[in-house]
Amino acid sequence: MIQPRECETDAVTTIEIPVVDDDPTHVERMLRAAYATGLREIVLTGALIDSQRRTVERVTRTLTGVTVASESHDRVVVQSMLDASEVSIQQSVRQLQFVALSLHREATAALTGGSRIDDPAERDDQADRLYALVDRYFWRGLSRLDEVDALDLTRPELFTLWSTARELERVADHAERITRLAAAATAEEATAAELQRLAADARSVVEDAVSVALGDTGIDTAKAALETRQRVREDAPALERRLFEASDTDYRLARILDSLTRTAEHGGNIAELGLQSVIREDGLVEGAELSTA
Repeated sequence: MIQPRECETDAVTTIEIPVVDDDPTHVERMLRAAYATGLREIVLTGALIDSQRRTVERVTRTLTGVTVASESHDRVVVQSMLDASEVSIQQSVRQLQFVALSLHREATAALTGGSRIDDPAERDDQADRLYALVDRYFWRGLSRLDEVDALDLTRPELFTLWSTARELERVADHAERITRLAAAATAEEATAAELQRLAADARSVVEDAVSVALGDTGIDTAKAALETRQRVREDAPALERRLFEASDTDYRLARILDSLTRTAEHGGNIAELGLQSVIREDGLVEGAELSTA
C-alpha cells in the first residue's frame, strides 16, 4: 500500500476545547492530553477563572516548547513552537535515563545517610517532561509520515524509543518513592548494604538495557541485562522473607525492596525491546544464546 505524502497535510493541527466548569484539574488533563496527541495549537474557550489560568501557565512551563501565545477574557491560545527537525528523540531518552538513574542512585544512598535530595518531586518532574516530549512525537509519528522523516527515524525505531522512555519514566517514579521512604526509614547496616547491592543491580539492568535500545551495544549486553534481572528476581524474595520475619523491621524497607525489584523489571522490559530491535535490524549472531526467563 502506498500513501501519498500529501495526505499527511490533512492531519488536524488545532483543537478548540470549551471549558465548561471551574475545575482547574480538568483544564490540566485536557491540556496535557492535547499536547500528547501532537497538536500544534490548543485553544481553550470559555470564561476561565484565575485558578484555571494559573493552571494553564503552570502546565505550559512543564511542557517542552510550549507557550501561551495569546489570551483574552474568554479565550486562551497555547502553541507548540518546536519542529520535529529540532528534536532528538535519542538524546531525550539519554537525558531521561540520566535523570532517572541519578535520582535512583541518590535515593538508595539515603538509606545509609549518604545523600539527601531536597526536592525529589522536582527531579521526577524533569523525567515527566522528557517523557511527555517523546510521547508527543511518537503519536505525531503515527499519524504523519513527514514527522518520522524529520525525526530521522523509522517507525519501529520510534516505537522502541517511546517504549524505552515509558519504562524510564516509571523508573523515575520508583526513585522518587524510594527517596521519600528512605528519608524516614531506619535499617541495620547489613540490610542497608543488601538493599544497596540490589539497587545497584537494578540500575545496571536499566543502564545496559537502554544502551541496547539506543543501538550503542548489542546482544551480549542485552544478555547481561536479562541475567542481572534474573539475579534480582532470585535474591529479592530471600531478603523480603527476612524483613517480614524480623519483629523490629521498618515496614518502609519492604516497600523500598518492592520498588527496587520493579526497577529491575522495567529495565528487563527495555532489554527485551532492545533485543527485538537487534534481531529485526541485524538478525541474531550465529551461536548467540539468550535466557529471558
